[in-house]
Amino acid sequence: MNPPDTQKQRSDYERNGVIRIRSFLSPEEVAEVREEIDRYIREDLDSKPADAATREADGVTVRNLWRLDQHCPRLLALAGREDIRALIAPLVKGTPELAAIETFNKPAKVGSGVPYHQDNAYFCRTPPDMLTLWIAIDGVTKENGPVYFVKGSHRQGTLPARPSGVPGNSMGMANPPEIPLEEQFCGLLDPGDATIHHCETIHHSAPNLTDRSRLGFLLVFRGGHTLTDPELKASYTEAATATPPA
Repeated sequence: MNPPDTQKQRSDYERNGVIRIRSFLSPEEVAEVREEIDRYIREDLDSKPADAATREADGVTVRNLWRLDQHCPRLLALAGREDIRALIAPLVKGTPELAAIETFNKPAKVGSGVPYHQDNAYFCRTPPDMLTLWIAIDGVTKENGPVYFVKGSHRQGTLPARPSGVPGNSMGMANPPEIPLEEQFCGLLDPGDATIHHCETIHHSAPNLTDRSRLGFLLVFRGGHTLTDPELKASYTEAATATPPA
């Protein structure tokens, strides 16, 4: 990881709810993560529970890998790095606790889109001191389904959500914002770059219709002081039951 300008990162994160970090992983580290994800899909995934993955509409291609913190020790080791924990701690306002390791594969030609949502509709934490570290394993371009973030939207709190009916993204905004894309933060990334976004930052992405995959590797952290919000949890459980795995 390049030496971070932590003061600027924190102020940008607090203002916008999202930051971009260049060269978060080295090319060698990106290759190691890619190799392990490929190996896991090829050798391990079929033996895991059904909720370990979501498939695309073809029923075959992997859309998401879930619960890799439980199923893949090699990737779990990455989340324990002290430099990563030191970066995350001030952003979650306390001791970082790993909540999840997952992927958003966005495969070539068939990678589906993600509706406008806030992650806390899934995470259900109070206070909402929780974030996602989104690491590009493939390059992210405007054509292959980048994530767009509505800057400053985390300051609105957790907004009303409703079931989306989208497998892998079962919760969407009840009232999606009408903000032009050019006014949103577009997560264009080279392999090894990363974004960090707050769990209440509104974001979304389009399908990938190109010939290039857009694999993202995600580490989700919460502050150790956060608790489950029972009202949010009830809404999420209802949506996840209707559209598993969510």
